[in-house]
Amino acid sequence: MMNSIEQLQQQFPVLAELDQSGMEILARAQRVELPADQIVFHQGDACNNYIIVVSGTVKVLGRNAAGREIVLYRIEQQGSCVLTTSCLLGEEAYPAEGITETDVVAFLIPLAEFRKALAESESLRRFIFDSYGERLAKMIGLVQEIAFERIEKRLARYLIEHCGPGYILLRSHQEIADELGTAREVVSRQLKAFEQKEWIALSRNQILFVNKDAIRIKGQA
Repeated sequence: MMNSIEQLQQQFPVLAELDQSGMEILARAQRVELPADQIVFHQGDACNNYIIVVSGTVKVLGRNAAGREIVLYRIEQQGSCVLTTSCLLGEEAYPAEGITETDVVAFLIPLAEFRKALAESESLRRFIFDSYGERLAKMIGLVQEIAFERIEKRLARYLIEHCGPGYILLRSHQEIADELGTAREVVSRQLKAFEQKEWIALSRNQILFVNKDAIRIKGQA
């Protein structure tokens, strides 16, 4: 089995040329394997490790006091967690929850080693902040979509991006609402409007695409 440095360098070519301090820090990273549907961190938990996902997907979602959820982003293969980085830098608790959507292999760098990476390893420091900047930009994009784009456009784009084999999407209205950061009633009303235009056909937890081109055009409009 490859050691932690070899596996991380294989997944992240940018780590191929580490300085000595970076090599020592990665050598102490803990490899973890998590099954699907397992909590990685709870909202309010202390943040003690920098997370690097090498395979699988972790869904990060926010939840308000009323229990309404929104999917903020996913940590996917070859990814790090922007909230984890932010919490480690600011010494704050997690403001959201992380759940594995698939089996996940990840490496954990403890807080003390994370601080050492920032202070002593130029290559790891660059990796951490480059990853942080890239994922922060995506989160800002999500905020802009929610704030400024009409729900019918966002919903149409979501349907196109997640359409499965046979032009069918197996997803409940609540699941779609969580992904889009809106209420289930809003999604149900808009899906019904699409159905009335004969773009889709609705059944329980299933959406059949009748006119995929029309939905695609709506998502781009």
